[in-house]
Amino acid sequence: MSIAVPAAVLPSRKLHRTIIFLIAIIAGTYLLFVFLDVNPDSFFVDFRFLADLLNQMLPPNFTLLWKDDSVLISLVETLSIAFLATAFGGALALLLAFFAASNTTPYPLVRLSTRTLLAMSRSAPHLIVILVLLIAIGIGPFAGMLSLILSSVGMFGKFFADSIEHAEKGILESVQSVGSTRLQTIRYAVLPQVMPSFVANLFYAFDQNLRIAVPLGVFGGGGIGFQLEVAKGLLHFKDVLLYTVLIVVMITVMERISDWIRRTIITQPMLTK
Repeated sequence: MSIAVPAAVLPSRKLHRTIIFLIAIIAGTYLLFVFLDVNPDSFFVDFRFLADLLNQMLPPNFTLLWKDDSVLISLVETLSIAFLATAFGGALALLLAFFAASNTTPYPLVRLSTRTLLAMSRSAPHLIVILVLLIAIGIGPFAGMLSLILSSVGMFGKFFADSIEHAEKGILESVQSVGSTRLQTIRYAVLPQVMPSFVANLFYAFDQNLRIAVPLGVFGGGGIGFQLEVAKGLLHFKDVLLYTVLIVVMITVMERISDWIRRTIITQPMLTK
């Protein structure tokens, strides 16, 4: 007994579709190169300039570490910007998340308004926000911190709201059946379920804010990024390489520390019960 094979799954048909798909990708890539006026030969030319730049940057000017106190101060400033932005942004995001989640908000209009506010906060690019704040507040770490707070509220408010909406309904109904208020339901039924997700997202927010704080500093947000921009403007390329190394080390170390703290907190009984 023979079974008819649909023509759509025959090897020849699948091969034709695959070939057409690859041709479309290659053609699209070529058109993008043409649109951007990119010449493949420029890669080799730019690599030559990059090699010349590396010769000017090596070795890093490590003497700045003990001759210039502003280097370490700038690193601490960047860490402070990221930490405060995560703390205040996370607190605001957590508060708004309860208004944005359908199972903790009794009024659909409030939920829609909060979701819209969070979406607007997410859609604002960091560089646009920092430029506006620099005009309104001035150059410095405060403008950089406010920019990161706004972006943290939008992004992680959505994550927190989604986590709240995925809380197990059976537990919520059990707590509500004994006559608990809305606040008591949130305290004893919602928070224990979503707290591990909150903690994980907050530490992820800190990692992201620490990375974003550096380029924001280049645009006037303070911290080590501002020092990097000043050194680049003065053509002190050895200093630029030192700042780059310090940024990589700082982000790597803080990432390892935050991972360890996150694992320690999430495994505590109070967060897993």
